[in-house]
Amino acid sequence: MVWHARLNLNYRLEAGRSVARHLHNGPLRILQSLYPEGDGICHNVLVHPPGGLVGGDTLDLNIEVGSGAHGLVTTPGATRFYRSEGPWATQTTRIALQADARMEWLPLEAICYDACLARNQLRLDLAPGAELMGWDTTVLGLPMANLPFTQGQFAQHIEIPGVWLERGLIAAQDSRLLDSPAGMAGQRCLATLFFACGNPLPRERREALLESARACLPGHELASMAGVTSPHPQLVVLRALAPHAEPAMQLLRAVRRVWRTRQWDLPATDPRIWAM
Repeated sequence: MVWHARLNLNYRLEAGRSVARHLHNGPLRILQSLYPEGDGICHNVLVHPPGGLVGGDTLDLNIEVGSGAHGLVTTPGATRFYRSEGPWATQTTRIALQADARMEWLPLEAICYDACLARNQLRLDLAPGAELMGWDTTVLGLPMANLPFTQGQFAQHIEIPGVWLERGLIAAQDSRLLDSPAGMAGQRCLATLFFACGNPLPRERREALLESARACLPGHELASMAGVTSPHPQLVVLRALAPHAEPAMQLLRAVRRVWRTRQWDLPATDPRIWAM
């Protein structure tokens, strides 16, 4: 059976409280809103009960954050792209922030099972004064279970119109890309953390973001496979390659905590579901 699911998630600031309202069609929904940090930040867990995508499945997620509201979305587990007999499985996420809104987009990793045909698309639209912290992590195969990615393809698209565009296709049989020193050097996990703004960041803030992220690298096992840059005045990006998801997610979480504290003056706390 092919699943087509859609979720519209809308955050609004109402009497000092960030409130989430949603409308879903198919097996894609959020759990009860939580406020572990107080009324100003609404935490939500995004769930997909079937547990993964097969050929022909589509997940379509639209998030809008109103002016002054702050939403945080994560997932209880990895997104799994399973083997396909022909059609592609597609996950599309669109996040739009109004002026002075904040958003934390923190899904756990996407796993590309052998012989999958997977497409993962993310588009961010930020009004002036809006800020978003988020990440994207993909694992090819199941490295820890010795189940490699030997067949199939994975297509990635991340875009902030006029600011940032990343588009690529990874084919399982492309050994030059996957194994050469100029490519992924045999690593099977790609991780990206980004801090994006609706208008240019002051130079001092960009330098603080860069320096605080770089300070997390010495002594970390991915120090030689990670780097942080500011490709645009509205964006700071940390990228890392890893043999599997755990060290990559550990690094991204560490940098996120630092950025959250120093840029937003918020506690360096993680969503509670990650501890379960």
